[in-house]
Amino acid sequence: MTTDAIVPSEQPLVPQPPVITQRPSTLRKVFVGPEGIRAVWSILLFILIFALLVAAVMFTANKLRPGSGQPPKGISEITLKFELINETMLAALTLLATWIMAKVERRGRSYGYGGSKKFQQFVSGLGCGIVLISILVLTLWKSGYLVFEKRLIFGADVVRYGVLWLIGFCMVGVFEESLTRGFILYTLTRGLAGLYQKIFKTRHSAALGFWTAAVILSVIFFLGHTGNPGESPVGLLSVFAAGMFFCLSIWRTGSIWWAIGMHATWDWGQSFLFGVADSGLMAQHHLLATHPQGRALLSGGTTGPEGSILILAVLALGSVVILVTLPRGRYYERPPVLAQPEPQPAIVVA
Repeated sequence: MTTDAIVPSEQPLVPQPPVITQRPSTLRKVFVGPEGIRAVWSILLFILIFALLVAAVMFTANKLRPGSGQPPKGISEITLKFELINETMLAALTLLATWIMAKVERRGRSYGYGGSKKFQQFVSGLGCGIVLISILVLTLWKSGYLVFEKRLIFGADVVRYGVLWLIGFCMVGVFEESLTRGFILYTLTRGLAGLYQKIFKTRHSAALGFWTAAVILSVIFFLGHTGNPGESPVGLLSVFAAGMFFCLSIWRTGSIWWAIGMHATWDWGQSFLFGVADSGLMAQHHLLATHPQGRALLSGGTTGPEGSILILAVLALGSVVILVTLPRGRYYERPPVLAQPEPQPAIVVA
């Protein structure tokens, strides 16, 4: 008996379409990197959004009430009304611009606003701010470089103006910290960390990026105060040092909230409680009347206590407080760079 061999029927070979791997275009590489929109474009977009928001609000305000929202030229006294309206508007617009960028970047990152203990850090900053400014002012008083003259407000006015000025200076803290040490600090850190990682291949790229960004933004913070009346070289040096001091708290805690609280009560203590000049500016309806005396290098002169060289010692003390008392937190970490898998040759089965 003969058995025919069973031969499987041969299926016709169907040509498969080639797999085309699209490489990102040169234009996309310019604007988008491994972490999304490149840092420089994110920062420029944030500044543009913030500027447009401010321009829109100012245009609307001037249309409704011409001349509103602008302090008189040469002003050396800040009114309570101007402080509350102007600083609240700027704080709100800065936070709005940050929120818009968070949606644009689609990262879910907090830019320093997150963390589980925001309120506790804010309150801690409030306490530290009033203690440090009190140490500086009382040192100047005991050394004879500051004279307390008299009390200016009494009774219910103390509580009313004290609370309103505290609200105003909380808005100052939110605005200035958010603008100079919020989104921009985080994003500049991201960009510089990537650059340092590419150049030096170091695991410390995040720290290098952060502190380079801190120096750059503290210089900008310094330049932003040069137009204040009564400023001095020491006062401007202290502005730069304060910027680095606030950055230290952010790097330590991973959060911006301690710096906001510290900034608020530091300014409140100067302007309302002790009635001294703050970068050459005086606050309306302050509690005490004072005046500096002696060498401006030590007394601060028309700048106020921030113009005294003694502020550097107080900021050094505050830095020790930050390192000893504040909990550690994570601010920014470079994402791990994953190795790309080697392309495998296609296996053809005959």
